[in-house]
Amino acid sequence: MSRDFIRQLPGTSEGYSGRTPVFNWFNVDPLLFCILAVIVSFGLLILYSAADASTSVIQAQCVRLAAGFGLMLLVAQVPPYVLLRLAPVLYLIGLLLLALTYPFGTEVNGSRRWLRIPGLINFQPSEAMKVFLPMVMAWYLSDRHLPPGTKPLTVGMALMLVPFGLILMQPDLGTALLIAASGLLVLLLAGLSWRFLMGLGAILVAAAPVMWFLIREYQRQRILTLFDPERDPLGAGWNIIQSKIAIGSGGLGGKGLLNGTQSHLDFLPETQTDFIVAVLAEELGFIGVASLLMLYGLFIFRGLLISVQAQDTFGRLLAGSITFTFAVYVFVNIGMVSGILPVVGVPLPLVSFGGSSLLTLFAGFGMLMSIHSHRRINI
Repeated sequence: MSRDFIRQLPGTSEGYSGRTPVFNWFNVDPLLFCILAVIVSFGLLILYSAADASTSVIQAQCVRLAAGFGLMLLVAQVPPYVLLRLAPVLYLIGLLLLALTYPFGTEVNGSRRWLRIPGLINFQPSEAMKVFLPMVMAWYLSDRHLPPGTKPLTVGMALMLVPFGLILMQPDLGTALLIAASGLLVLLLAGLSWRFLMGLGAILVAAAPVMWFLIREYQRQRILTLFDPERDPLGAGWNIIQSKIAIGSGGLGGKGLLNGTQSHLDFLPETQTDFIVAVLAEELGFIGVASLLMLYGLFIFRGLLISVQAQDTFGRLLAGSITFTFAVYVFVNIGMVSGILPVVGVPLPLVSFGGSSLLTLFAGFGMLMSIHSHRRINI
């Protein structure tokens, strides 16, 4: 049997001859893995400064990152066809966990978002739904004619609106909108008509006056603060004002690590989580922020390339949704910190100190690896 023929056999290592064997064994895309490792390393450096050089915070983050990488490698071993079969089951489990937050959830700041297993784990079911929803929508649309017609579109919207409603009632409007965005991205990748989007946008604009009175008071305050932070500079507007000061004072090259005044003198809130990019801007300046954005851009480009090269509809829709959702998280966090979006409590991916959100990201990355490495024909 000729060597050329062997290279075309599904599942043979010859088809991956251009890759490092170690990466082959673990079904890891080396380029995506290296970009990810650089972002994580850069994030640890920023977190070290944001935490006032606290080694305990870095150690805790390293443990979570190790768990995340382990989860990513584990998910990468699961072939896409298995993910396809698991999608509806995982979606139903996610809905069940969301429903359990109402009778059994832990209340934090007036919101029941957490489930606690005593002595074991404390997690947010809504984070898991960020992966489960794109999976089930990609599963549903994978064997249907695309672009989706009226019936598939209706079912897809229903699949999206059920978890959206459950999360909205916790209440957690920010996460609910991000969940809806991840589902909407699957529909867009499936070829959703722009006329439908324009019609949906028109309906939302027309319904805005009614929705204003339906949302909670703190949500209205966040929207008002977006347009005029100075209306309550010592209250609702404090966070965004201090964040803008930190970003503006960094200049081109920044003040240097551990030299930020806004963060280290406790003017800037949530320096380790939601507002960590303001710490980056103050201490490493425009160059630091641009470097991180370049790394994010490379990661997103590689994710989209994996989506384009996927060899079935499920893989294309899932990989594309995971990649674009990651991009949305980056945009929303930086947008809210810089004052162009309302503050919604979204951490900066792979940089902010986190637990449930970090594991969810790595699970999605594992699916990207799986979709890429389990291709039947490798080009």
